[in-house]
Amino acid sequence: MSSKQSKIRAVVLAGGKGTRLAPYTRIFPKPLMPIGDFPILEIMLRQMKHAGIRHVTLTVGYLGNMLRLFFQDGARLGIQIDYVDENKPLGTSGPLANVEGLEDTFLVTNGDVLTDLDIIDLITFHQQQGAVATIATHKRKVNINLGVVELDKQNTVVDYLEKPSIDYLVSMGVYVFEPRVLQYIPKDEYLDFPDLVKILVAAGEKVSGYVFKGYWEDLGNQDDYARATADFEKDRSRFLKE
Repeated sequence: MSSKQSKIRAVVLAGGKGTRLAPYTRIFPKPLMPIGDFPILEIMLRQMKHAGIRHVTLTVGYLGNMLRLFFQDGARLGIQIDYVDENKPLGTSGPLANVEGLEDTFLVTNGDVLTDLDIIDLITFHQQQGAVATIATHKRKVNINLGVVELDKQNTVVDYLEKPSIDYLVSMGVYVFEPRVLQYIPKDEYLDFPDLVKILVAAGEKVSGYVFKGYWEDLGNQDDYARATADFEKDRSRFLKE
């Protein structure tokens, strides 16, 4: 990691309720969901340390005290961890306005992502692009389990597709930002990331997409969680490097 990259901090958005993983997340926050013998967030923090990141801020809300108790100041993991409280829901971008000291390029992630993404490669790509924001993306196939009918303006059938599949580039919940992105995030107001991207594009700012072809799964629902757990147990060295 270059001297410029070595200054990079990370912000983990860990304040959500994780309602799609209920009932587990009624007891503890989603970033503490176990993947093998580690909470998902600990795997992510270990990956950040491996990439040279030494300062991580967790934005916490729902059951945030459990995250504080578990990770404390980060000394156990060899990194510095501090916390910013969400006293009300602020969306996936709003909490960034409350994080102090973001004066250099910084990484932002959701708190529930299992991936073997090379963080250094993502940051290098972002800096080469000269973008204000870079979104890590992954190709995801969506299967439509129905026959899809296409009509023209006269309601005449022009095509019929039986159970088609569509490929999309989806956000991985991992981003790299420049500090000036904070100028577009109002303090203590709800703002989700898609809306922030639209604001940046409308303002003429460059937003880049990094296409990642490796492994990615988020803990969006119980099926995703089961798949991520099984994949981690099959080859944990893929995700945790000494």
